[in-house]
Amino acid sequence: MSPAVLITGANGFVGRHLQQTLADLGIAYRAAVRRQTSPVDPREFVVSDVGPGTDWNAALEGVNAVVHLAARAHIVKETARDPLVEFMRVNAEGTLRLAHAAVAAGVRRIIYLSSIGVLGNESGDSPFTNASPPNPHNAYAESKLAGEVAVRTVSSQIEVVVVRVPLVYGTGVRANFYRLLRSVDEGLPLPLGAIHNRRSLVSVWNLCDLLSTTLRHPAAPGRNWLVSDGEDLSTPELIRRLARHMQRKARLLPVPISVLNALGRLTGRQGQITQLCGSLALDITETQNELGWRPPVPVDEGLRRTVSWYYSSGSGQ
Repeated sequence: MSPAVLITGANGFVGRHLQQTLADLGIAYRAAVRRQTSPVDPREFVVSDVGPGTDWNAALEGVNAVVHLAARAHIVKETARDPLVEFMRVNAEGTLRLAHAAVAAGVRRIIYLSSIGVLGNESGDSPFTNASPPNPHNAYAESKLAGEVAVRTVSSQIEVVVVRVPLVYGTGVRANFYRLLRSVDEGLPLPLGAIHNRRSLVSVWNLCDLLSTTLRHPAAPGRNWLVSDGEDLSTPELIRRLARHMQRKARLLPVPISVLNALGRLTGRQGQITQLCGSLALDITETQNELGWRPPVPVDEGLRRTVSWYYSSGSGQ
């Protein structure tokens, strides 16, 4: 079967799951990766780093659609002299290069995975909607918004879909969500009991289900789509649910938010405090109504699967 879909960033966290989703649906795909895996998979095409000089020609040959997942994401130990320049090189200039290459190759549709951070790091009392104005809060979010602008420059020649995502979790998750799993598993007291917020999450299974929908749905192009699990949780509630699936006790200390904010300012971690204490909710009504989509995996099932992976992978030992 001729490859129908090219997945960039195919060996990343979301990319690995999307490969499985498309395989389950019988959709042929090609995987663009930075380096060849072992054993060699004939569906893989090595494109090295994504940027303004990437050669996409071989990977795009015979492809009908592209799901662009590859990106420079949050860097824990930043080494770039100017992080914004490097974010822009990959996430904006690299996206523009891919978009033009896709047009030249006769690709019909390109799906760009963006971030809800392009709208801001707090939604306040009302959730973000498709009508919310952009307000990127850091270099990464600025570059993802620039990537949206870049891919839309070819919208008169190719169908463009933008999907904006909140925090993604699931089997293989790392970074902040993984650290939260470890903290709950180890029974660490967490000073988050006084928080009353709303945060949208999306499991990697729900995200990949929506991505597969946008590949095929006639109403998908020309729009920004928001995605989540459809149930918002407060930070303490997320911890309680993880603890329940881990058969642990949630140790939540009711430390006033004003104290947490003060500590955040003193330690230079105000951004992390905002992530834990602030509200970041998404209204996915349009996504559900206009694409006829519903999150197939409930929040608790997504958390259960993630906890099961955490223990089976040896992380919880």
